[in-house]
Amino acid sequence: MAPRTLVPDSALAGLREDLAGEVLVPDDPGYDAARTVFNGMIDRRPAVVAQCATPEDVVNAVLFGREAGLPVAVRGGGHSVAGTALNDGGLVVDLRRMHAVVADPEHMTVRVGGGATMAHLDRACQPFHVAVTGGRASTTGVGGFALGGGSGWLERRFGLACDNLLSAELVTAEGRHVHADAEENPELFWALHGGGGNFGVVTSLTLRVHELPEFCFALLMFTPDAGPDAVRAYRDVFDAPAPDAAGGAVLCLTAPPEDFVPPELVGTPVYVVLTTYAGPEEELREVVAPLLALGPAATVVTEIPYADFQCMLDDPPGQRNYWSAEYLDAFPDEAVERFCARAADMPVPTGTQHLVFPMGGRVADGPSAYPLPWRTAPWAVHPFGVWEDPADDERAIRWVRDVRADMRPWAIGAVYLNFIGSEGADRVAAGLGAENARRLAGVKAAYDPENVFRFNHNIVPAA
Repeated sequence: MAPRTLVPDSALAGLREDLAGEVLVPDDPGYDAARTVFNGMIDRRPAVVAQCATPEDVVNAVLFGREAGLPVAVRGGGHSVAGTALNDGGLVVDLRRMHAVVADPEHMTVRVGGGATMAHLDRACQPFHVAVTGGRASTTGVGGFALGGGSGWLERRFGLACDNLLSAELVTAEGRHVHADAEENPELFWALHGGGGNFGVVTSLTLRVHELPEFCFALLMFTPDAGPDAVRAYRDVFDAPAPDAAGGAVLCLTAPPEDFVPPELVGTPVYVVLTTYAGPEEELREVVAPLLALGPAATVVTEIPYADFQCMLDDPPGQRNYWSAEYLDAFPDEAVERFCARAADMPVPTGTQHLVFPMGGRVADGPSAYPLPWRTAPWAVHPFGVWEDPADDERAIRWVRDVRADMRPWAIGAVYLNFIGSEGADRVAAGLGAENARRLAGVKAAYDPENVFRFNHNIVPAA
């Protein structure tokens, strides 16, 4: 257990008086729930959790933390695999009460509170049949997702989430309110397209939305012996290339006890070939025709509201997680063989998934100026370790690292930082690009010269 930081009662009383939200310390009811994050491996005990309800609460919390000499972590969705939403013995600025989302279909925008999750965003947009690229789990926080780049099912059609960022409201380490858009504080605005939460606490984002009158998906399940042929066929469909409206992934996992899964496959390793489509079902069927011709063991092709689809693949919180990724310049047969070989030794039966995503489309064609050097990769492999028993920690983590090692001959080095945990400063620099990293360090020095916001994929301020 981490040593306990004592905060004077008088200081806590002042913070409680200043906040419209709630302040929690270790002896308070609700404290343990407040310090629980998605990854069950993370067990940290902050001295104070400030559950902010307004941007002014955020200002007061940040200033309190600095005056008390407490390290400051910021919590949005709490979905980071590294558990960066928490610290030991410090202050957590918890934004979850600030989850309001207001869609404006007339101007094709949506304003998102700093603590909103994908579920809040998607449900607010669904009645108007509009959407913006969101994360692949409904529990992911919108803020951290978008500021880190924002890769999701709709990215090939609508670009990354940050490509649709129109403006942001921040509270800086000095407690100042700052607005950033293409005209006002443009260098900060540039940094928010991949630089994460390094520059302040983002209390709201305004994003561009797009019309999405129809959404559908094809889920085709293959047994392990048929899996490699299915992966190659999927690769060929997207390398052709597939229409930008198409997205998806191949997922190697343990077949769940769902109605569409043949009983004999439940609990066994399978390949799930998922194709999403931002358009009508008949067009999707044309795209996946080569895959249907392979005779999958189970088939689901259907239209569905996008917001409903977004929560279909949610993993329950509290399990142990370790993830990473490699972005590839190609996905040739040898890479497919190595990918499938690692599917065969994936730790099961657990929630672990082994994924490969097609990139391209509006991701590759999007703004090249942002610090996202991985966006030009045509494929991404994402080993997603999820398990329950701490005794499996070593083998699960080793498996994720082995997948990365196998993919290295085709890896570009750059990586989407939201897909990885704490892998060192060199990995962060690779995820941003060397020249971008230097420029970002300058922005960091301007807005957070003392590196107050350092519980993240950290950018050290330039000297």
